[in-house]
Amino acid sequence: MNGRQNGRPTLEQVAARAGVGRGTVSRVINGSPRVSERARTAVTRAVAELGYVPNQAARALAGSRTDAIALVIPEAEARLFAEPYFLGLIRGVSTELAASDKQLLLTLVRTEQERQRFEQYLAAQRVDGVLLASVHGDDPLPDRIGELGLPVVMNGRRTEAEPVPYVDSDNIGAGRAAVAHLVARGRSRIATVTGPPDMYVARARLGGYRAGLAEAGLAPDEGLVAAGDFTEEGGRRATRLLLDRRPGLDAVFAASDVMAAGARAALREAGRRVPGDVALVGVDDSPVARLMDPPLTSVRQPIEEMGRTMARMLIAEIAGGPETPGGPETPGGPEIPGGPEGGRAGSRRRVLPTELVVRASS
Repeated sequence: MNGRQNGRPTLEQVAARAGVGRGTVSRVINGSPRVSERARTAVTRAVAELGYVPNQAARALAGSRTDAIALVIPEAEARLFAEPYFLGLIRGVSTELAASDKQLLLTLVRTEQERQRFEQYLAAQRVDGVLLASVHGDDPLPDRIGELGLPVVMNGRRTEAEPVPYVDSDNIGAGRAAVAHLVARGRSRIATVTGPPDMYVARARLGGYRAGLAEAGLAPDEGLVAAGDFTEEGGRRATRLLLDRRPGLDAVFAASDVMAAGARAALREAGRRVPGDVALVGVDDSPVARLMDPPLTSVRQPIEEMGRTMARMLIAEIAGGPETPGGPETPGGPEIPGGPEGGRAGSRRRVLPTELVVRASS
């Protein structure tokens, strides 16, 4: 059956006939080197069989570079400007892009309507690639960007088996280091305030916390675990809950410095001294940690370096790297023996080390 019988054939019809994704069809049509010979042959045959004619305006746009990179943060403005993590990431990305003469487009995607509008913007070929931060587990945007044929690099990942290129920090190691430090300080009833459970970063830090307890011979107690949302108020609420459940707790590991600040406020409201009654540890080693009273022990992650690394990876993708590992046309890279969190070898999956910075809160 010829696709022309039902009107002008679409890119989706070509993809279905060729047995590949929509993004692969776009790359073949636009002459990208990031496609296997097998896929190129299948798409070319499908185009001929269906009589597909690409939109010439779109092809003209695709054939030229915009020298613009989109950094997408799916969070509200209030969190963007209150969270030192995002500011550090933006600094790292902008520094690297400035050295490459690339324009940075900062975009907030907070609703389904905004996501659809952003996808339309990308489909018009107005940027050369996309950097994504703070991605939740059910977010379809990374896959949609790939289907549009645009290179994408994420800050963090959605799952342990993330197929999209990413730069992450050793979040499991962060949790383990925090617990080992607290145990060394003589603490045994160690609670944790986690991030949202639909984010890999939160699950990884919780996994590190649990691994640290096991290594210290401490029995796990789910009553010592409460979920936050990476905000100060979320840390305050979670710590109040922990104190209600386990008033004898003697340490709190908060999965971010901002939540640790909320935990500190809740402990003060409850009349608990830090570190005399309750030791406190956060993650990020942000300005929040240094300005708290007492100054906060925190696990440092190289936030600006993550931003720079993401930008370098994306620039390499735009220049014409191979297909994304784990995609339909190439296998994933080999696991790194003993590497943090099972990071993969090669240039598409990077896990940067973390480091405990000890201050007066513990």
